[in-house]
Amino acid sequence: MTRQRVDWSFSVDAETNWKQQGQDLRWINVTRGWKPGASGITVRLGPEGTPQSSAVRLRAVGTTPNSGNAYSGEISPRDSEQQLLGALAGPSCASVCTCEPVYRRCARSGPRSPCKRLEALGRPHQDPRAGAGVPRRALTPPRPVRPRSPPAPRAAPQTHSALESLSEPMERAGRGLRGRRGDESLQGELEALVQDVVRASSWWERHGVDCAILALSLLAVPAGFLFLRFENILLFALGITILGVCHYTLTVKGSHLATHRALTESKRWSKIWELFFVEVCTGFTAEYASYGHVKMHHGYTNVIGMGDSSTWKLPGLNRYVYMFLAPFSIPVITPLVALQRLREVELWTALRTLGLISLGLYSHYWLLLNVSGFKSPSSALACMFATRSLLAHPYLHVNIFQHIGLPMFSLDKKPRRIHMMSLGVLNLPRSPLLDWAFGHSLISCHVEHHFFPRLSDNMCLKVKPVVSQFLQEKQLPYNEDSYLARFRLFLSCYEELMVQAPPITELVGLQ
Repeated sequence: MTRQRVDWSFSVDAETNWKQQGQDLRWINVTRGWKPGASGITVRLGPEGTPQSSAVRLRAVGTTPNSGNAYSGEISPRDSEQQLLGALAGPSCASVCTCEPVYRRCARSGPRSPCKRLEALGRPHQDPRAGAGVPRRALTPPRPVRPRSPPAPRAAPQTHSALESLSEPMERAGRGLRGRRGDESLQGELEALVQDVVRASSWWERHGVDCAILALSLLAVPAGFLFLRFENILLFALGITILGVCHYTLTVKGSHLATHRALTESKRWSKIWELFFVEVCTGFTAEYASYGHVKMHHGYTNVIGMGDSSTWKLPGLNRYVYMFLAPFSIPVITPLVALQRLREVELWTALRTLGLISLGLYSHYWLLLNVSGFKSPSSALACMFATRSLLAHPYLHVNIFQHIGLPMFSLDKKPRRIHMMSLGVLNLPRSPLLDWAFGHSLISCHVEHHFFPRLSDNMCLKVKPVVSQFLQEKQLPYNEDSYLARFRLFLSCYEELMVQAPPITELVGLQ
């Protein structure tokens, strides 16, 4: 069994009601160490408090360092009792690993200055009667200190599936844990198959191919500016084409890979490339790109209001304006949205982002004036607009074709990860131009990319036969459709897909 670590981050839902001295209870950090046959969970809370409502709902999202896959689970307290269930089991755990908790309260300096922190230390426990591991005791948060009185008999804790719907009564352990164990087993099988392919691949296959494509695009940029010096219309159009394709290769493919840290295994260089491709080349904020795409879109794929691609919808536009004219606004809207997002970040981050975006835009403008020989600022700006909007139409279309129109889920009734990704993601056929400029992970390997977002474009293409064959053998959906078919669908069903609220899909027994 593969040894790996799963890092978990917890957040409290907005409607939770935690009361303690007028402050909100927050999860500071949650880490889980994985090793074969055992599990350990450490939970650190903020200011000490006791939940006063049985409807408290917590959500956990974890990632594995090797593949970057997100695994989500839930902790649902009832009557002030928390249960850490098999939802925190790692992706390689064939059975449901559960924990018997031990609470410990610590003090810094005497009874007058208590340390307002609670540590829950999990220890593995396997119930021999169930075989798969059933929680033996619920986690009970400490209550405020009161005068001693005879202890009241405690009610027997209720166990439930950790990814069960939060708006429905909690079911008992039996069927829910068996269903979760089966889904985790499928995810573990698929990840093991893909990891075998990754380990057998060379650095050139894992990173080199995509780095070479980006390097060639950078080297071709000077040629594009030089071709713009010619008065011949064909050579001038060739210069526009070179700069346009290079622009989208750097801003879409490069930014996408850099945001997912798929260009290199070095954290420092990953951050440098992210700033270069996202802020200098694209003119957008790296922090918001990571949050909106990696954490929201990938963490909550096709979940209404979170990762449902609704940011691409403009209900006020009719179908022809949106599909044919709206893409021309992308080069102008992108930096304007970035400037609006700067108000949400720290001052130093905002200054850095503003400086890098200005550097990228002014460099493009300066090269057109001084290298390409444009005589007026207006002509240079018009050329900037032409190159930056060359592939705007397929860029907009791809972003809506691959998710909108597929099953959408509510947050409290979303299925397991393997079902959510296989149902809610679609692959388009291979296209030499779009594969080069956008990358395989955005075109023909989008399903594979959502399962394994840390893989490069070339590796997504390499594991595509493995993923498609596995899903088909397990009788899971593997969505594929042509660009033209999706275009016709969106033109004919524009109101249902882009204006009206999408229907919510519920998979009975898979929530």
